[in-house]
Amino acid sequence: MKKGKLYGVGVGPGDPELITLKAMRLIIENDVIAVPITKAGQSGVDSAAYKIAVSAIPEISCKTVVPILMPMTTDIESIKSKHMDAVVRIKSVLDRGLNLVFLTLGDPTIYSTIMYLQAIISSDGYDTELVSGVPSFCAAAAKLGVPLVEWDETLHIVPGAKAKSVDFNQDDNFVIMKSGSHLQEVKRQLTANDMCVMAVSNCGMPNEIICRNADDIQDDSGYFTLIVAKKRNNR
Repeated sequence: MKKGKLYGVGVGPGDPELITLKAMRLIIENDVIAVPITKAGQSGVDSAAYKIAVSAIPEISCKTVVPILMPMTTDIESIKSKHMDAVVRIKSVLDRGLNLVFLTLGDPTIYSTIMYLQAIISSDGYDTELVSGVPSFCAAAAKLGVPLVEWDETLHIVPGAKAKSVDFNQDDNFVIMKSGSHLQEVKRQLTANDMCVMAVSNCGMPNEIICRNADDIQDDSGYFTLIVAKKRNNR
């Protein structure tokens, strides 16, 4: 029996209208949808990626949803174990000759779990494909109405957990993603370096919050808070 194909599909940052035509077609054409969950026992229909997709494609609610457990942890061994569990589960679908569409927020090549799974599954001889989505930092910059880069400027994309090791005292532009519990420290670093700091939380979602200065960014704004920072003389 011919094995199925794994699609890693980006559904964009939150606004259902930002889902690409290709992503919509693949979701419609295939009957098995995988979504990442953070806690065991979740069905997957409450995940952010699924909610975005179902808002644009209501017929997805009639499809088989496979929840893939990916808990929020920094324990490397635990992460590797969950990755292998996910690979086994995905392969069980592909081995039945069924394609599987794995939904991911934003773009699948930017801090996305599917990249780890795709690499393993592809190396094991399965057919895979990644489908680009609108990255959250592009959508956030558009919401703020500011350019990420102009002329010969440089853009750095930094995860919040690594911000402590970044030199912000340079004439470059920065995107800080997934700040979460690091927000307070990130804000302190940026303001200390005289950066113009803006942020969007839950970009494109019903609970979206736009902040145009550091003081407006609440320390508990959450995991999906994205910061755009520029030197003040660069604006």
